[in-house]
Amino acid sequence: MARFHRLRVAAVDRLTDDSVALTLAVPTHLREEYRYAPGQHLALRRTADGQEVRRTYSICSPAPDGEAPSTLRVGVRLVDGGAFSTYALKEIDLGDELEVMTPAGRFTLPPAPGRYAAVVGGSGITPVLSIASTLLAREPEARFCLIRSDRTAASTMFLEEVADLKDRYPERLQLVTVLSREEQQAGLPSGRLDRERLTGLLPALLPVDQVDGWFLCGPYGLVEGAERALRGLRVARSRIHQEIFHVDTGTAPAATVSAPAHSTVTARLDGRGGTWPVRSGESLLETVLRNRPDAPYACKGGVCGTCRAFLVAGEVRMDRNFALESEETEAGYVLACQSHPVTEQVELDFDR
Repeated sequence: MARFHRLRVAAVDRLTDDSVALTLAVPTHLREEYRYAPGQHLALRRTADGQEVRRTYSICSPAPDGEAPSTLRVGVRLVDGGAFSTYALKEIDLGDELEVMTPAGRFTLPPAPGRYAAVVGGSGITPVLSIASTLLAREPEARFCLIRSDRTAASTMFLEEVADLKDRYPERLQLVTVLSREEQQAGLPSGRLDRERLTGLLPALLPVDQVDGWFLCGPYGLVEGAERALRGLRVARSRIHQEIFHVDTGTAPAATVSAPAHSTVTARLDGRGGTWPVRSGESLLETVLRNRPDAPYACKGGVCGTCRAFLVAGEVRMDRNFALESEETEAGYVLACQSHPVTEQVELDFDR
């Protein structure tokens, strides 16, 4: 069960004009709780003007081999009007304490021999940096191709860290950088990585059909375009993994919900269950939170997957889903923050 603990800020490193890396110290007695797989994220929480704000940020450091982590490092990029990112860039300082949820997320790669590749945009480099650095360190037979897109060189997060990784594994890490708003002296021409461009670029870079796993991360448009390009190149859906960082308002319109006049939700959470009436228009997560404030969530936008639950009984309609892969939805998992009842009785299990 995900829980929040207060962790001390051990370092604040400025990456670019609009991004920082925060290093959090994990006390000895909490280290097992913060053991993580490469690619997982943390939810950070604060209260501002009487309102609770939660945001998820991916862990960028390699996962320790065997030992539980003594520190956690996340990357934060400023979002226009962002309640937490503005606080992170302008106020958080060395020695501050932050409320941090234990690691979550399934955008992960357990280190294994093989060939892997990633297409990332902007801050989408954060989880992939952890995935690639962990994989290359632990698996001498593994290879990784990193295709990253950024606006300019000055706006590129973890530029030095990726360069160091390339220097450490020159034969096994293939690095391709594309800048959308700035010409490079060498390498690919500037411009966006859309479906059409990726369809021509990917086969020229590596044998697409021999890649064991593709990891797509960044804004919705980039991830969608990369997935469509790969599917057009006949890559099996099971080999494509994605995590979306930004979804514009109005993207993928919400599904029409036909809700019963009266409905209840039964939820099992941390070994305890309860049944409550669903108010008109509210999501199942909102119903559960009114009665169980410890229910897990972060973004409430269908992006992070923190509120994932197993649908034990009944039927729901999800407004949006940018977090669960098709295998998960087919197995019966839903996002509670996006789910509305279609039947009079619905049962969820957050513990599975």
